[in-house]
Amino acid sequence: MADNSVDDMYEGCEDKMYQKVEKEFLENEKNKNEKFRAAWNEAEMTTSLTTILSRPELVAIYVYTNALTKIYSDLNKEVRELGTKYKTGFNFHSLHYFLTSALKKLDKKKEGKCYTAYRRTTASFSQDVLNKEIRFGYFTSSSQYPLESSQSKELEKDFGNKSCFVIETCFGADISPYSKFRDEEAEILIPPYEVFEVTNIETIAKKKELPCEVVYTLKSTKKPFSNYNCALFKSSMASCVGHILL
Repeated sequence: MADNSVDDMYEGCEDKMYQKVEKEFLENEKNKNEKFRAAWNEAEMTTSLTTILSRPELVAIYVYTNALTKIYSDLNKEVRELGTKYKTGFNFHSLHYFLTSALKKLDKKKEGKCYTAYRRTTASFSQDVLNKEIRFGYFTSSSQYPLESSQSKELEKDFGNKSCFVIETCFGADISPYSKFRDEEAEILIPPYEVFEVTNIETIAKKKELPCEVVYTLKSTKKPFSNYNCALFKSSMASCVGHILL
C-alpha cells in the first residue's frame, strides 16, 4: 500500500542530500512558497538548540507541528501522491529531509524502544486488511494518550472518531519536546517508510464500548520499506530497502 509515497530514507546518501538541501533546495523552496518561508522564518526565531538535534531539524519539527500554517497538510499531500514525480514535482525536499533526519536521530537515542501510539481520524478505510501489511505512506501524527483517555477525547473534535488506530511503532519518535505545542498532544511522529501488520480490527457494531467506529491495531514489522531511497542520486527511480509490501 501507499506505493506512490515519497518515502526516501536517505540510507547511504545522508551527506549528499544534506549538501543539496543546504546549497539548493531550502532557499529555492522558501523563495517559491511564501507560506513555507514565513513558517520557516518563524520557527528559526523560536527554536533553541539541543544536544540531540541540529537547528534545521528543530525548525522542521516546529514547522510541521505549527497547525496554524497547515504546512503539514501541504507536505503530506505531496508525500502521499508524488512518488513518481519525486525528482521533478516535489516541493518539500528540505522539510522531508530534516524531518526524516530528526526521526532517525531520535530513533537511535531510544535504543530499540518501541512506542504505543494512538491515532484518531475522520476517514474510512478498508476493513479487508486483517493480517496484511500496510504503511501510512506519509508523516503520520499520533498521540501517546490512549483512545479512552480524557486527553484523547479532548482531541476528538479536531481529529475525529470514525477510524482509529492503536499503533506499535518502532521507527516513530516522541517529538513533543520540540513541537510548537510541546506536550499538549504528546505527539509521536511516524515516518512514511514504516511497515505495520494489521493484527486486529474491531467495530462499534460488535463492541458498543469502543471509542471509535472502527479501531485498527497495528504492530510494527520492524522492517522499513523505501521505494525511493536516495532516488535523487540514481538514474532509476525505484530502489527497494527492507520489506516489500503485499
